[in-house]
Amino acid sequence: MTTSLPRGLLAKACERFRRADRFAFHYARGKLGGDAIFAELLRSGLLTDARRILDLGSGQGSLFALLLAADEAFEQGQWPRGWAKPPKPVQMRGVELMARDVWRAAQAFGADHPVVHVEQGDMNAVDFGHCDVVTILDALHYFDFDLQRRVLERIRDAVGPGGRFITRVGDQSAGLPFKLSMWVDQVVTFSRGHRLPRLYCRPVADWCALLRDIGFDVEVKPMSGALPFANTMLVCQVRHPGTAPSMA
Repeated sequence: MTTSLPRGLLAKACERFRRADRFAFHYARGKLGGDAIFAELLRSGLLTDARRILDLGSGQGSLFALLLAADEAFEQGQWPRGWAKPPKPVQMRGVELMARDVWRAAQAFGADHPVVHVEQGDMNAVDFGHCDVVTILDALHYFDFDLQRRVLERIRDAVGPGGRFITRVGDQSAGLPFKLSMWVDQVVTFSRGHRLPRLYCRPVADWCALLRDIGFDVEVKPMSGALPFANTMLVCQVRHPGTAPSMA
């Protein structure tokens, strides 16, 4: 099922980025409006109970802008029928490597926002603290396999038993759709001022095996929307001690 954001919600989420620069506004509009994962996160309620959210590789904070707009729309009775209640976080923290994106976030949310804070840092080095949900959308493949495992282990420890980790990865076993999605990913990366890095990708089955070995139960959801890509959302929950891995 392909889900899209209501126009009013999309407009509300993007409006704050006008305070930064034209790129910030148009990027948010294209990303939130054209990427199926954002609407699905809200529709399915994957973040509904999250009070403390950590987004690694957060960019300019587009996800946070959407969640603030969603809470406002819900309180005003402007919420899609059948969608889960949106979250009402008390803390949304982003970690982003690119200084320009951190600047855009500061312009969009203000320096003293009571809920949102986007900081410059490397997810391989910063302290994750304690949170309910960690998200990494399309960024795990930018660093090598050993670092991937270490980051995932630290996420497990940060959210604790029952905590949730949500990520999206490309399925390396998918052939041409995977190659196309990686090409688009690199074009977008270059347009945002990043160098074109070596990518460290895996088949979805290998991602799931790694996550289960670390201590997560994993649910696999195709997440390319109407685009001919090989993007897959992995919804991961830390197993409680003594429970057997789920093979869902």
